[in-house]
Amino acid sequence: MKRQILLLAAFCMCALLHAQERYEKEMFVSSRGDTLLYRLLRPADMKEGEKYPLVLFMHGAGERGTDNELQLVHGGNMFLNPVNREEYPAFVLAPQCPPSSYWAYPSRPGSFAPYDMPEEVPITPIFMTLKDLLDDFLAMPEVDPDRVYLIGLSMGGMAVYDLAVRFPDIFAAAVPICGTVNPSRLAAAKSVKFRIFHGDADTTVPVEGSREAYRALKKAGASVEYTEFPGCGHGSWNPAFCRPDFMSWLFSRRRGE
Repeated sequence: MKRQILLLAAFCMCALLHAQERYEKEMFVSSRGDTLLYRLLRPADMKEGEKYPLVLFMHGAGERGTDNELQLVHGGNMFLNPVNREEYPAFVLAPQCPPSSYWAYPSRPGSFAPYDMPEEVPITPIFMTLKDLLDDFLAMPEVDPDRVYLIGLSMGGMAVYDLAVRFPDIFAAAVPICGTVNPSRLAAAKSVKFRIFHGDADTTVPVEGSREAYRALKKAGASVEYTEFPGCGHGSWNPAFCRPDFMSWLFSRRRGE
C-alpha cells in the first residue's frame, strides 16, 4: 500500500510538472486592486481571424494555495493531450483559489447535504475578481462568446453551479464533478447545458448533491445529463475525464442551441 501511495504521488508530480511547462503563469489585478493567480493555456497553432472556445477550470479545495501550480494537478494534462490539442483547440483558464477562501462561499459550508447548502449567497470577493478576469477574456476577438465552458471538481463543482446560476447568459455548458448546491437555486441556470458526474461511494461530498441537482435542472427544463459511478469515492473526476466523449460532448455545445 505504501509503495502504491508513493507511485501515485510520483505520478501526480510528473503530471503537474508536465502541465506547468505549457500553461502560462499569470496574475490578474482588478480595478479594485484585488489579485487572482491563474494559469493559461492558449490554442495550439492559432490562426488569425479565427475564434476559439474558452474553458474555465475550477479546482478543488486540496489545490488551493499561493504557488499558482497546484490547480493543474487534476485535469491540467487532459488539455495537453496532443489529440485534444489538435481536435479541440481552446483557451483554458485555470485560476487558483487562495488558502483562506472557498470559491463560491465565504467559508466552507457546514454541511454538503444539498438542502443544507445556502439558498441565498452574496457573490464572494474572489468571484467578483474572477468575473472581471473572465470579462477581459470575453472581450478578446479570439474568444468565441458562444462557446464558453465551465468544468469544476468538488469545491470547484460547487463553484460551477454558482457561476452558472449567477451568469447563465455567459456559459454554453457546465460540467460539475462531485459538487453540490442548494437545488432551489438552479432554475436560474436552465439555459446552460449540464453534464454532472459523481461517485455513489463519495464520503466527502454526498452523492445526493448531484442527484438533487439533476432532478431540479430536469424540472426546470434544462438540458442535463447525469452519470453516477458505482463504487467510486470522491475522486470521480478520474473516470469522468477518462470518458471517450468527455471532450467531444463539451466542445459541441454552443450557447443558445
